[in-house]
Amino acid sequence: MSIKKHIPNTLTSINLACGSLAVFFALNGQITWSVWLIFIGAVFDFSDGFAARGLKAYSDMGKELDSLADLVSFGMAPAAIYSTLVKCLITGDINTPFPSLQTSQQIFVIVPLILVVFSGLRLAKFNVDTRQTENFLGLTTTATGIFTASFAYMVMKYPEMFNWLTPYVLTGMVIFFSIMLVSEVPMFSLKIKNLNVKENIERFILLALTVVYTFWLGVGGIAATILTYIIYSLIKWSLSAFK
Repeated sequence: MSIKKHIPNTLTSINLACGSLAVFFALNGQITWSVWLIFIGAVFDFSDGFAARGLKAYSDMGKELDSLADLVSFGMAPAAIYSTLVKCLITGDINTPFPSLQTSQQIFVIVPLILVVFSGLRLAKFNVDTRQTENFLGLTTTATGIFTASFAYMVMKYPEMFNWLTPYVLTGMVIFFSIMLVSEVPMFSLKIKNLNVKENIERFILLALTVVYTFWLGVGGIAATILTYIIYSLIKWSLSAFK
């Protein structure tokens, strides 16, 4: 097999390595490092698909490896970030040892790990669901991971803006995203395959909003974009249900 056939899997493996490091840093209280590693992993997650298409290097192994990498980078790493943030909100110290927490507090810290389970279910469902070849049913793990990284970055950089954040709110967010991962809500793919305005109007509008949000909020604009994407999809789905 030529070297070029290994390029997509190499890119996917780098994504997996970034995700593994992101989990490690998040659990050790280094949220900012974890955030940037998720972002870097996302770049490699997108690039492996482009490489596979451009080099015509598709493989069953690549498909499975991609799912495993996504589970770690956009399932386990976000769950670890939420868990550490919950612990910080409870104790006021991001580095508080888990054994020193009360039982009720330990439960709060463990609950975000359900995001890993639902991410796994989402990826398994996607791999066998022939309805999701062009668009998606439910939120992707990648979008969930990128939202978490962007949101966590804002929380760490501008804590005064998040006085409203509590362990209950974070737990609610985890439950919401877990449900969205396995939901049947139609969500358009974010990949722009051509420049036809009519075919990509939703994508172009979202891209324009991304520019506005990023200019306004910086890295936090990414979270705002994904939240807009979710709300739009939920409204569109709700309206179609009443037709």
